[in-house]
Amino acid sequence: MKKTLLFLALCLFLSSCGWFNKQPEIATVLAKHFDNKLYKKFDTVAYDLIFSKKMDEVRHNLSNPKVTKAFYAAHKNNPILITRFYTNGGIDTLESYLKGSKADGFNPEIFHLNELTGLLKTLDSNKFKNIEEVYPVIAELEIKTADALLKYSSFIKYGSVNPLRLFNRYSIAVKRPDSLKLDSVLNTEDLVSVLKNAQPTSKSYVDLKRELAVYRDNLKSENDPAIRIIKLNMERLRWQLPIQTDEVVMVNIPDFSLTWFNKSDTLTHMNVCVGGKREEGYAEKMKAYLKSGNLDDKPKNHETPQLVSVFNAIQVNPIWNIPVSIAQSEIYWQARKDPYYLSNNNIKVYMRGKQVYDPDTIQWDQYPREKLPFEFKQGSGEGNALGKFKFIFDNSSSIYLHDTNNKRGFKLANRAISHGCVRIEKPLEFAQLMVRNKSQYDDLRMDVNLPPVDTTRMPQFKKKQAKRIDTLNVFQLKPTWFATRKKVSVVISYYTAWAENGKVQFRPDVYNYDGILWDAIKKYM
Repeated sequence: MKKTLLFLALCLFLSSCGWFNKQPEIATVLAKHFDNKLYKKFDTVAYDLIFSKKMDEVRHNLSNPKVTKAFYAAHKNNPILITRFYTNGGIDTLESYLKGSKADGFNPEIFHLNELTGLLKTLDSNKFKNIEEVYPVIAELEIKTADALLKYSSFIKYGSVNPLRLFNRYSIAVKRPDSLKLDSVLNTEDLVSVLKNAQPTSKSYVDLKRELAVYRDNLKSENDPAIRIIKLNMERLRWQLPIQTDEVVMVNIPDFSLTWFNKSDTLTHMNVCVGGKREEGYAEKMKAYLKSGNLDDKPKNHETPQLVSVFNAIQVNPIWNIPVSIAQSEIYWQARKDPYYLSNNNIKVYMRGKQVYDPDTIQWDQYPREKLPFEFKQGSGEGNALGKFKFIFDNSSSIYLHDTNNKRGFKLANRAISHGCVRIEKPLEFAQLMVRNKSQYDDLRMDVNLPPVDTTRMPQFKKKQAKRIDTLNVFQLKPTWFATRKKVSVVISYYTAWAENGKVQFRPDVYNYDGILWDAIKKYM
C-alpha cells in the first residue's frame, strides 16, 4: 500500500514538472471550445485515477462491461467519445436519439437519458472552479455515453432480447452483436452514421412504429393491451433474420397464413394449418412424465417451430415416414382397435429395416408402446396424410410444407391442428411457383394425374393414364422428386400484430408466446 501511494505521489510530481508527454487532446479540445485555460491543466494521470474508480463503481450496471472495459484499457482510459463528439454535437445527437427511443417502444431511461442530460448540462455550464472538479464529470459522462451508445445501437438494431434464449421451438440463428461489432461502435469516427445505420428500415417496422404513435394519441394510456401487443411485435421485427434471398415464403403462425414475396411484390397468399398448441399445464405434466416414464403421462406439444431455411426439393406423391411419437400415441392404438386399420390406410410396417407383409396379424399387446420395434410408412396415394405434394427444406425439426387429404381444416377459424408441419391450401399453385420451368411443371402435373398445360404432350399423358388402369399389370404409385428453383427462402414466423393499409391487424396469441416475450422485455418498455 505504501509503495502504491509513493508511486502515485511520484507520478503527480513528475506530471506537475512537465516530465510527461504533450498536453492531452481532451485538454486542447475543451480549452478551445470554452475559451477557458482551465482545461489546459487537464492531467491524464490524475484523471485516470478518477476514471478507474468510477468504472469499478458502475461496471456491474453496464450493458456490455467486458467490451467497455477492454475498449478503455486499449485507449489508456482516455475520454475518447467526449474528445471526438462533444464539441461537434455528436453526443447531443445521441441524446436526441435516446429521447426518440420512446417512439420505438422503449423507455428512454434505460439508456441513462436523464443522467446523460444532467452531465451534459454540467459540462456545458463551464463553471468549474478548478480542474479537479472536471475529472469526475468527464469520467462519468464518458462511461454513460459509451454505455448508452452500445445499448441503444444494439437494442434498436438487433432487439433487446435474444429469442433463442426464450423459446424452445425457436430455431432461427438471428444476427446478434458480438464483441467486435460492439467495439467498432465505440471506435467510430462518425457517431451520427452509427446511429442512423442502427435504425430499422423495413416497411413492416416503419409502418407499425407509425401506428404505435397513432394508438398512443387515441388511447392516452401506455398500459393499454393494444399498446403492449404493438410494442412486443416491434421487438420481433427488430430481430434480424438470416434471409439472403429476394423471394421469401412467409408463414405467420397466428394468422394461419402463407404469403410468397418477391421483394415487395406478393406472388400468392393462402391459408395454412399449423401445429396444435401444447397441452395446458405442459411444464408440470412433462415433469411427471420424466419421473414416471409412462407415455400416458407425456403431454402433447405439436407447436410448429419458428425457423428460416431455403427450399431444395419437391416430393410428388410422397411417402409419409410416420414419426415415433405419432406411432406411439396414435397408430399403435388404432391398430389394436382395428386389425385392418394399417392396410386400409396404406400404412406399411417395417421391423429392423425389413417389411412386415402381414401387419394385420401382429399381436400388438405383445409389444410395449414405449419400445415399439416397428417403423411405419404411409404409401403414396389419395389417402396419404401429406396429400400429393411435400415441399422440403433443411431444418433440425423435420418440418416441411405439404398438401393434405383433409381439406376441411382450411375452413376452421383456429387452424392450429397439425402435428407440427405446415399444411398449405393451394399446393398445386405453390408447386407451379416453385418449379424451374413450364416443362417441369407439366411433368409434375402428369405425376398427379392432371393433364399437361402444353397440349403437345397429351400423348405422353395418355400413356401414363393407360398404365394406371392396366388390369393385367399392378400399378404401384411411387414418389417422384423435383428440384426447386434456387434461392427461395422459407420463414416460419410468429406475429400477433402488424400494420396493413393504415390499420393494425391483431391476431390471437395461439401459442401464448406474447406473455413470455412481454415478461422478458417489459423492463425496457
